[in-house]
Amino acid sequence: MALALAYPDLRDVAYKTVPAEPGRPMAISQPTSERHLPTWARLMLVIGLLYTFLAGVKFLESGIKAFGSEAAADLFEGISNPLAGLFAGILATVLVQSSSVSTATIVGLVGSGTLPFDTAVPMIMGANIGTTVTNTLASLGHIRRSEEFKRAFAGATMHDFFNLMAVSVLLPLELITGFLSSIAEKMAEWLSDAGVQGGELGDSPLKSAVKWPVDQVKEILDGASENVLGSILLIVGLGLIFLSLAFITKNMKQVLAGRIERSMNDILSRGGGIAAMLVGLVLTVAVQSSSITTSILIPIIAAGVLTLKNAYPITLGANVGTTITALLASLATDRPEALAIALTHTIFNLSGILLFYPLPQLRYLPIRAAERLAEVALSNRALAVSYVVGTFVILPLVGIVLLG
Repeated sequence: MALALAYPDLRDVAYKTVPAEPGRPMAISQPTSERHLPTWARLMLVIGLLYTFLAGVKFLESGIKAFGSEAAADLFEGISNPLAGLFAGILATVLVQSSSVSTATIVGLVGSGTLPFDTAVPMIMGANIGTTVTNTLASLGHIRRSEEFKRAFAGATMHDFFNLMAVSVLLPLELITGFLSSIAEKMAEWLSDAGVQGGELGDSPLKSAVKWPVDQVKEILDGASENVLGSILLIVGLGLIFLSLAFITKNMKQVLAGRIERSMNDILSRGGGIAAMLVGLVLTVAVQSSSITTSILIPIIAAGVLTLKNAYPITLGANVGTTITALLASLATDRPEALAIALTHTIFNLSGILLFYPLPQLRYLPIRAAERLAEVALSNRALAVSYVVGTFVILPLVGIVLLG
């Protein structure tokens, strides 16, 4: 008591009991360095860290855009080979770090008559693959912590594998039968006859809040070259992502442990895949970015709060939700082809879900593939980095050079 009064800070120090060794008296409890924060304080800290994480993602996107925004649009022009179009869609989306931006660009090029509709179809599919690079990069923030990294990398790459599997089946079918484009063209014709019109989609409050620190840094660096601006934004973004991920995971284990963890998984399990897909769809429409939705899931999966099986349908819903930007942008154009290519994106994502999700034998193929890759990456972490660079940069570049 006297010590507590003389040194009040000792009251905030947690103690642990040190077991007595044989032949020695019980050891005095030693203080640990960890302070016990109240749950509400940890929750507020997690919310702040999530905002920091999303701001880091936005810094990363803006940095890459500073280097490649013009190149992304140039990639789409002059490409006629379907596979080259697929690779162009992947690489352009990686450059701008947003499938919404790349698909809106494709819609604009189709609407202006610059890009033929049939050529744009595989580009849309490529954009679906390219958008998964953001959450895969986010998973690398856990690379120094084995179990967290294994869960995070599997959670990120299951999205990759789903889109790769969907493209591997649906692209050949589309090239042979044209079923996706035919359905989309008929729907676009019907909507055009019905006089449906729309406007551009504005920023959501969350997206505006996340962009604010990026805009402040851009103002400070006003006048700097694109290379300097892009480099600084990239460094800041990566730093914020890695630091926030480390603290998010640590605090989430405290805030969402035990009963809350089980409750979250129970609710999603009882609600079924459709309910989880709706969660992913609504959240993605609200924030206007599937990258934000899926990237938020990564630290939650890494902390063990959310299982892969329950996170999986949320990512599928995010896949569908991300098509809303291109759909609304296309409704503002005069050409029905622009609306048709935006509808192709939506129909493609819905077809992928209908193809793989209903049958249990096929449903969890992306999860199994992701878990296997995560085990291999855990034993050789350099392979994880090689996978990201090879799949999203080198392979598309080589494909465009050889086929484009």
